Amino acid sequence: MKHTQYTRRGVLAVGGGIALSGCVGRLGGGERTPSDEGVDGESVSLLLNWNLGGLHAPYVAAREEGFYEAEGFANVELESGDGSDFAANQAGLGNTEFAISSADQILAVNDNELSPRAVGIVMQRNPNVIFADREGFGELADPERLEGATVGSGPGMVRTMAEAYLERYDLLDTIEYVDSGFDTVQQLLAGEIDVAAGVFGDVVDARHQGREIDVLEIHDAVPSYGHLIATEESFAEDNPETVAAFLRATARGTIWAARNPEEAIDHLVDVQPELEETRENQYEKWSEMHAGYVVSETVETEGWGASAPEPWAETRDVLADAGVLESEVDPSEVWTNEYLDGEDEYVSAFADRIDG
Repeated sequence: MKHTQYTRRGVLAVGGGIALSGCVGRLGGGERTPSDEGVDGESVSLLLNWNLGGLHAPYVAAREEGFYEAEGFANVELESGDGSDFAANQAGLGNTEFAISSADQILAVNDNELSPRAVGIVMQRNPNVIFADREGFGELADPERLEGATVGSGPGMVRTMAEAYLERYDLLDTIEYVDSGFDTVQQLLAGEIDVAAGVFGDVVDARHQGREIDVLEIHDAVPSYGHLIATEESFAEDNPETVAAFLRATARGTIWAARNPEEAIDHLVDVQPELEETRENQYEKWSEMHAGYVVSETVETEGWGASAPEPWAETRDVLADAGVLESEVDPSEVWTNEYLDGEDEYVSAFADRIDG
């Protein structure tokens, strides 16, 4: 598969894909001075989990506002991905310096004897949800309302997490579970299923079609981490300051994008003009993410990006119970807070700064 490279200077047709070339820089404003603690003119790649969209606002903001440049990076190349599993594998193989993946996939890939490490948690809550169209299903206010419903989801981790949630409430044997593939939202709105399992971005898509959607958050019963920054273990060990600098700039980009959401979406559209057609949708996805998913008790006490042991252990147990893992992968070995700079103002005071 060809992966789209995102920069800010233009679109060049390359074979069957699209490449956008250019260097890290700032759109407007003054010059930035590289940090004394940063890197010296390095170029790195960041493999996204999917195509560029609203949930990737922090990385685009960090680049376009010059925060990566301020840390000394000469270029940060953004590449479109093919899922969190692909991103975790590529990080583990060392084919990209950094990748956006998720806790379940980091565990699964480590189970396959690669060593991607989660070095910064961007999305502190499990992004998986169970949701219903109120017009077609009635109000969905608590899990017990799901009894007797037909629940649809795509394959993979969405289904695994939804089944774990239903099991926690002793509901798995009371519902009819169907595979709705990659058309879950439309099947829900068409009345082909009663309830859908997906991610919060799916809820935004459904609401954009004029529906009133009720949501149950899987994180309430099955804590886990969503988007995170991964890198290969040996790369981090050999380049600790590169990793720390990348995380500092990303934390700063997250704060900036949360406090300037319209401008953050402007940057997205600038590097990927096709997003203008879904601008409002991308805005709402980013708004939902920064309002509800980037701050946690761990972040409030330890700073941006920090992992706590419990969600990792919980995710490992869910995957083991579902038969996803083949070995006794140790959840404490797949993440580290070592490269998070506790003295950096954007990392340490993230929870206070993101709210202004």
